[in-house]
Amino acid sequence: MPTTEAAPAARTVADPAGDIPAGARRRRTFEQSNRRLKWAMLAPALLFVGLMIVFPLVFTADLSLTDAFGAVNAGKEHIGLRNFADALGDSRRFWPAVERTVVFTVGAVILETVLGLALAMLMRKPFRGMRWVRTVLIIPLLTTPVAIGILWLLILDPTNGIANHLLTGIGLPPQEFLGSVSQSLPTLMLIDVWQWTPMMTLLLLAGLTTLPEEPEEAALMDGASAWQRFRYVIMPMLGPTLATALVLRAVDALKTFDILYATKGPGGGSDFEVETLNVYAYGLTFDYQEYGLAAAVLVLFTLFIVGVVVLLRRRGGRKNA
Repeated sequence: MPTTEAAPAARTVADPAGDIPAGARRRRTFEQSNRRLKWAMLAPALLFVGLMIVFPLVFTADLSLTDAFGAVNAGKEHIGLRNFADALGDSRRFWPAVERTVVFTVGAVILETVLGLALAMLMRKPFRGMRWVRTVLIIPLLTTPVAIGILWLLILDPTNGIANHLLTGIGLPPQEFLGSVSQSLPTLMLIDVWQWTPMMTLLLLAGLTTLPEEPEEAALMDGASAWQRFRYVIMPMLGPTLATALVLRAVDALKTFDILYATKGPGGGSDFEVETLNVYAYGLTFDYQEYGLAAAVLVLFTLFIVGVVVLLRRRGGRKNA
């Protein structure tokens, strides 16, 4: 009888790669190698950025637990949480600085958001000269805060400033602006609004241009008014962009220092009228050399900023859910 070739022995152990074509195996190997190569190329930059972030945080946290005074490299002892207790118990400088920080941030961000959204809605549809308008809008963003502070110091000078000349020209009494204890913080909030409203406008305008037109057209066909379309159609779709813009601007406003120091100097004025947490920590560091206490204030300030970001993100997430 003719003999037949023996059939291949059945696999007794599962071969995970046996059922995968050779081409697919090569493609998977290439993708894995490419992924490892990308991480290897990014590793130096990630390590550098990580060290630049982690080291200052760790150093500041450690310094906040010491009695460092006079010089950072001078002998110092760890005193636990005494600096934090001193800062939190300071009702003369610390808590008023916290209040001014909150007032400045909330007031400026609300005004910038409202004005930025209004301008973005006006520029949502193309019109003649739109490029020029956008170019003019970004001019305040291109100017450094110190230069802006000096510019507004000249404009708002109580004696020779153009602002009071304009006010008297229309029959209003001249104002002290930055020379007044009560008017300094509101004036600086308006300067901040002048500088950063264009950023909010551009961010919200970018979000508006990506929204689909069909829901608004459907609402228009159903007889919805302009306000109803804005309130019930545009705003819910714009929610994620608005939340992101609010977080970015709020964090930046909390950290405002340049314009405050450039206009009012050390201590935020003669009566500390614009002394925010940033200005307060700067004064403790460079004017009084109380490095341990200044580090504790900065740690508290960092925790405050993190809390604001978490709160805004959670509120934004609930509204967009």
